[in-house]
Amino acid sequence: PKHGDAYYSLANLKVYTFSDAEVAAMLALQDNAALAHNDQVYLCFALGKAYEDRSEYEASFKYYERGNQLKKAQSRYEAAEISAELDEQSAVCTRDLFENRPGSGCPAPDPIFVVGLPRAGSTLLEQILSSHSQIDGTLELPNILSLSQRLRRRGRQGGVGYPQVLYEVTDEELVQFGEEYIRDTRIHRQDAAYFVDKMPNNFRHVGLIHLVLPNAKIIDARRHPMACCFSGFKQLFAEGQEFSYGLDEVGTFYRDYVKLMDHWDEVLPGRILRVQYEDVVADLEGQVRRILDYCELSFEESCINFHQTDRSVRTPSSEQVRQPIYTSGLEQWRNYEPWLEPLKEALGPVLDRYPLD
Repeated sequence: PKHGDAYYSLANLKVYTFSDAEVAAMLALQDNAALAHNDQVYLCFALGKAYEDRSEYEASFKYYERGNQLKKAQSRYEAAEISAELDEQSAVCTRDLFENRPGSGCPAPDPIFVVGLPRAGSTLLEQILSSHSQIDGTLELPNILSLSQRLRRRGRQGGVGYPQVLYEVTDEELVQFGEEYIRDTRIHRQDAAYFVDKMPNNFRHVGLIHLVLPNAKIIDARRHPMACCFSGFKQLFAEGQEFSYGLDEVGTFYRDYVKLMDHWDEVLPGRILRVQYEDVVADLEGQVRRILDYCELSFEESCINFHQTDRSVRTPSSEQVRQPIYTSGLEQWRNYEPWLEPLKEALGPVLDRYPLD
């Protein structure tokens, strides 16, 4: 009865609606002084979803905010440190770094990286792509993040950091790193020629990806900042997304992400395909053709009927991508707009690219 995760797991299905009795049970459980900290967190996010389904948005926001405050109390996340880390990528990974390493890395064209922020539509893009006969869907693979950590440790030993250590990596090592990636990810693939790696945080390491796998495709899954950030704020992630525990933090992270992606576009022109979630919803076939053209693959009708593809999906969007495309989620954030001023302030000039009206 005190297992808050059970209630949250139902809420996290997205398609489940709590009964009045279940809401009453959660409210009563919340008042139990002996309830564990994590169970309080789970109940807050579950109640946020329950009141959202009832269109009681003020109550819903109260519980989402409280759940995030409880999670934030357990976190040592510092937004300024992350901002500095992403700025360092821009400062170090200049056009010269890439122009001085032409033809570096493993030439395999197999991977299609889908990067971006959580809740930006990356699972939808993965489902569309993996519905193609020549593409396997996999998971949010940790291999590039692991490689970046290896290089970070190596840099420390030599008195430099990451990504500065990329200047010291030999051409032979870049080939080796790319080949290791292809070999180590094989276990997640089936028989298709290409596969999707949809680890969102790989956006930090586009420079590394380009150096070790110069023929890989990179797709940036982008969503309106207010929609993306609020969706992340109300989503209780299993781990690794600590920037989502506050409106200011999630807005700052989105702004830093856009800034870094702008840098990659500048130093690696034409390397990344940006796909706007709202455009996919408005013109599914047109965007599917655009994506497949970028991947140098022929159009297949199955990509339009992505919701019929039978495969394991292990993200919070698992049930949503088993439905046809829908528009109801585009502007859910507007129901909470009276309480989102800190988010708008944190996003700052990024919002100028996405008019609110």
